[in-house]
Amino acid sequence: MNQNIQKLSEKGLLNNEQQTAIRDYFSLGVFSVRNELLFLMYLSVLLFTSGVGVLIYKNIDTIGHSIIILILFALIVGCYYFCFKKSKGFTTQDIDFDNPIYNYLVLLATILSCTFMGYIQYQYHIFGKQFEISILISAFIALGTAYYFNNKSALSIGLTALATSIGITLTPQTLIDNEVYWNQNLSFYGLILGLMIILWANYSQRISLKKHFDLVLITFALHLMSICCIAGLINDYWFLFVFIMAGSTYYFYRKSFEIQAVSIYVFTLLYAYIGFNIFMARIIDKLDLPDFFEFLFILLPFYFSGSIALFIMAIKKFNKKTNDSL
Repeated sequence: MNQNIQKLSEKGLLNNEQQTAIRDYFSLGVFSVRNELLFLMYLSVLLFTSGVGVLIYKNIDTIGHSIIILILFALIVGCYYFCFKKSKGFTTQDIDFDNPIYNYLVLLATILSCTFMGYIQYQYHIFGKQFEISILISAFIALGTAYYFNNKSALSIGLTALATSIGITLTPQTLIDNEVYWNQNLSFYGLILGLMIILWANYSQRISLKKHFDLVLITFALHLMSICCIAGLINDYWFLFVFIMAGSTYYFYRKSFEIQAVSIYVFTLLYAYIGFNIFMARIIDKLDLPDFFEFLFILLPFYFSGSIALFIMAIKKFNKKTNDSL
């Protein structure tokens, strides 16, 4: 803290009185419980929606489908009613509710809306066997809610639903089951969706539309495109994905410095490292040098130790460079 105060004072942003006031404030040891309370609100929304799901599952025969749908619809209407009532209207800037509780009401409305769409599709097949349509509608509802009410949680749900609508579910279970890795089409679909998200993020920055959503959009695009590139490196057209991953790595590397996001930087290096190792394994396999594998196993401990050291040094360099730019 003292180091940051010193940097600000050297740049003429703080005078002596302000420095003294800041140091006196932090010396009091006062802390805010706001973040803890907001986390409990977020947890309560998740527990409530989970409880609704369990209640429906255990009492589906006694309650009836029509009653459940009506209750869900009433809850959604009630949540959106209070959200619209307390909202300041749509704006392109980062303007929040006066009371942060309504942000979690928006999140609840979004989750219930997605649950509602999935439930009526599963029970009544309103779109036939095309579950993707109901998921896509849920995605548009979540994205519309996110942009109108300025809610990043709803934005994450909307982006996840978009990926799910094209068949990609990036959950630990699906990654273990290799659903993405052994389906070449999903890799291309994911790359296209990731590129569209990047283009939208850049366009939003240009027209100043919810510029603070940039980190969420870029983070989602990073994970989506990187996982699809890694999946492509495992499959037949791996040589094509080498260039795609090199290009995406360069873009996200530059972007991490532009928005000063250490999370983007760390995951970019991590995915690039995984992709590089897969690429090298492919090359070694093509060369068909059995004697080289024995030598490789001897070098592996040094290779991984050096990789960890370079990784730590890179993060320190990133933090130093971003802090110096303050």
